[in-house]
Amino acid sequence: MNINSTAPIIYPIIVPTSSTLLSFNFYLVKNQDKLFLVDAGLDSEKCWLYFNHVLKENGFKLNDINGIILTHSHQDHTGIVNRVLSLHEIPVYAHQSSLDRLARNETFLNKRIDFFRSLYSEMGCKEMGEKQVKLLQKKAKQNQYQAIKAKILPLKEGDRIYGFKVIETPGHWPDHIALLNPESGILLGGDHLIQHISSNALIEPDELGKKISTLQQYERSLKKCKDYALTVTYPGHGEIVEDPKELIKKRLNGIESKSEKIRKIISNKQPCTAAQVAQTYYEHKYDSEFSLVMSEIIGHLYRLEGLNKISKKQKNSEWHYYSCG
Repeated sequence: MNINSTAPIIYPIIVPTSSTLLSFNFYLVKNQDKLFLVDAGLDSEKCWLYFNHVLKENGFKLNDINGIILTHSHQDHTGIVNRVLSLHEIPVYAHQSSLDRLARNETFLNKRIDFFRSLYSEMGCKEMGEKQVKLLQKKAKQNQYQAIKAKILPLKEGDRIYGFKVIETPGHWPDHIALLNPESGILLGGDHLIQHISSNALIEPDELGKKISTLQQYERSLKKCKDYALTVTYPGHGEIVEDPKELIKKRLNGIESKSEKIRKIISNKQPCTAAQVAQTYYEHKYDSEFSLVMSEIIGHLYRLEGLNKISKKQKNSEWHYYSCG
C-alpha cells in the first residue's frame, strides 16, 4: 500500500427523499490521484442529475472516474451503474458474495424465493407469507433489467483499493462491505451505520439457500468496526456520522434492549409463533411493513436462541417459541 499523508477528498451526492431514509447518499472520492464512485443511488433521473451536478460543480467529467465500488447489492446503491458504464467503461468492484445478486441470477433468485416460502410457513405467517412470496416472484421478473451489465471484480476482507481497506460488514445484507482509510479514519460505510435509524439486519439465505443469522452477523460487524480508529462515517442515507463510536455503542445497546423486549413477549405469550410475536410487537406494521418486520423479529429470535434465552418446538410444521427464563 502506498502511504498518502493527504486525507481523501469526499464529494457527497445527497439525493433527498420523502421516505424515512431521508436521502440516498453516494460519493465521489479523490484519493491517490484516483477518482472513484462509491455506490450509485437509485436508477432514477433525479439521482443521475444530482450525480452530474456534483461532477460539474467540482470540475470533473464522467471520463475522469477510474472505477465504481459498491458497498452492497441493494438497488438503491447500484441504480446508475449501468448508465455510467454505457457512457464510460470502467471497472466495478463489490464483495465476492454479491455476484449472483448483482447479476440477478435466475437460479439464485428461485432458491431465494423457495427459502422465504419455507421460512414464512415455519414462522406461522400464513396468508401474509404467501402474499409476500407472490410479490417476490413478481419482482424477480420485473427487476431483471437491474442486473449489472458488467463483470464484477470481487473484493474481500483486507483488500486494498484506491488507498482504502475493505472491511467485511455483513448483517444489514450478506454481501455488505465498508471502506476504511486508515490514515484519516474515514469510513465509507454504506448502510452499516446510519445516524437517524438503525439498519435492519435483513434475513437472507446464503448462496446455497440456507439461512443466515444476519442480526448476529450485524452485531459482530458493529463490534469489529468499534475497534478501528474511526473519525467520521459517510452513510448510505441521512446525515454524515460525526461520532461513529458513540453511534456503534448506541446500536449495540439497542439490539440488546430489543431482544429483551421480545423475550418478555415470548415469556408472556408462550408458546407463540414468530408471526404472533411480530403482531404483538409491531401491531399494524405487521401488515404494512411485513418483510421488514419479520426480518427484525426472526433475527432477534435466532439471536435469543443462540444465547439460550429461548427455545422452540415444532408443531404442525410451525415453530413455537418458549422462554428459558
